[in-house]
Amino acid sequence: MRRPHPRVVLGLHRSRYERRLLTSALELGITAIDTSFNYRNFEAHSRLAKIGGDLLPRFALSTKVGFFPGAGRADHSLDPARLRLAVEQTNRDLGRPPDLVFLHNPEHSLRKAVDARDALAQACEALDDAVGKGLCGSWGISSWNPSSLLELVDPTVPKPSVLMIRAGLLVGIDTLDAVDTLASRLGLSVRSMWGMSPFGGNAGDPVWGKIDPRIFIQDQEGRSLSRPQAAFRSAFSLPRVDAVAVGSDNPVHLHELLAALDCPVDEQMVLRYRDLLRDRAARRQRA
Repeated sequence: MRRPHPRVVLGLHRSRYERRLLTSALELGITAIDTSFNYRNFEAHSRLAKIGGDLLPRFALSTKVGFFPGAGRADHSLDPARLRLAVEQTNRDLGRPPDLVFLHNPEHSLRKAVDARDALAQACEALDDAVGKGLCGSWGISSWNPSSLLELVDPTVPKPSVLMIRAGLLVGIDTLDAVDTLASRLGLSVRSMWGMSPFGGNAGDPVWGKIDPRIFIQDQEGRSLSRPQAAFRSAFSLPRVDAVAVGSDNPVHLHELLAALDCPVDEQMVLRYRDLLRDRAARRQRA
């Protein structure tokens, strides 16, 4: 097995959930995996236990709760009782407590809540209680759109240990700024920040053939990287995060991404890029 890569989390959103993916990850030094209660039509946890129950103790395992089976499509809920039941079922299906449980995209329910602040507070308290009962090691918030959470953070409510948000060159300036503000209000350092979807959900999107992310890598090291490698590496700085969850069923692709970790990002270029995004957003508002 290669040296550990704690900055990379293997995301299993679109994974085929095959044993070889877990063994390949361990061989590459990836020792963290991220899944969700609702992945694979709500069967992701039982599938993981079936294909690699003996391997799971070797991983730091994170998952998410918030989406539930509904009529024709998944329903989202922050109801504390439903969240508790989901965490309990997660333990049964995995055969072990997860190391980390995220509140999954709370903004979905908060848009419709009569009292959004109270709804978020009760959900946070439910997950904090799950930690106290030994049902998970810690809890966090995973948000696709953190802007809606900014005014709902209550200093009297339990704070998440980790915040997971979108990261990478396709993230808009409003989201980048919202992440920085939310992390500050929650008192979270970079070590408590995770990024996700560094390729915007599709590493094969034509956009990656039209832009060259290598401009964000310091010159000497950047020349040897491929565009996907540079896009992945720069995601750690947009916004600043300590780890990035990335999904792939291809061990070769994962190996290539890991090889980019040692290349330093040009932080001045990142700041210039954020300024350009902010200027562009301002022009759109004035138009």
